[in-house]
Amino acid sequence: MSPAHALRALQAVAGRELAKYLRQYGRLLSSLVRPSLWLIVFAAGFQNVFGVAIVPPYETYISYREYIVPGLVGMVLLFNGMQSSLAMVYDREMGMMRLLLTAPLPRAWLLFCKLAAGTLLSVLQAYAFLAIAWLFDAGIPFAGWLTAMPAIVLGGMMLGALGLLLSVYVRQLENFAGTMNFVIFPMFFVSSALYPLWKLRESGAEAVWQLARLNPFTHAVEAIRHALYGRFDGIAYAVVGASLVAFFALAARGYDPQRGLGRRAPPA
Repeated sequence: MSPAHALRALQAVAGRELAKYLRQYGRLLSSLVRPSLWLIVFAAGFQNVFGVAIVPPYETYISYREYIVPGLVGMVLLFNGMQSSLAMVYDREMGMMRLLLTAPLPRAWLLFCKLAAGTLLSVLQAYAFLAIAWLFDAGIPFAGWLTAMPAIVLGGMMLGALGLLLSVYVRQLENFAGTMNFVIFPMFFVSSALYPLWKLRESGAEAVWQLARLNPFTHAVEAIRHALYGRFDGIAYAVVGASLVAFFALAARGYDPQRGLGRRAPPA
């Protein structure tokens, strides 16, 4: 595979996904309604309950609305990663994935092209939400929009790779909703998206605190949270990067017809 062929495949896959996305106006709207409601309604209702959030280890005092914005950015990335998984299942049922994966290019590269295309859409939606947060005076500095770019891209790729992995085992669209309920909600609520981890431990929820620490989505949110305020969380980046590599490697193996676990699943 020459670099020119690799780049042409990336442009073709990403261009197709972007063109399809631009024709689906409701998709952007639906992706922004959910986190916007949390920001406007949930944050307003719990502002006085939680008071001022202290974010260790740098002890920055921020409002609860400011605290949950990175978590809601993570929510956008999480739901779009799962949406990409749904698109993979749909393309497989319609035969598009078979055409794509039979192209004379390494299968891992073709899957990476799908992952890159999904990440592009995730990043666009994340920044659209940051614009909404700015309109509602969430307190995120504009400089943070730039410093958070690597964390948002890495988090979007990690969650997109998780979506790729799930699409190996979700064989039919009818089974997709049930599977997602066992992925999205545990990952989101057992994390630091809505409340600091030290509050969980302080309240005696030791088991939940331990699960949240092991949750890769927690580290994606923390990487974004630190980056929005101009700080670098090396541990969070390392965990998210390692999770990305692991998820993508398992997904590439699953799509390999010679070795993949997906080949042993019953036909749709």
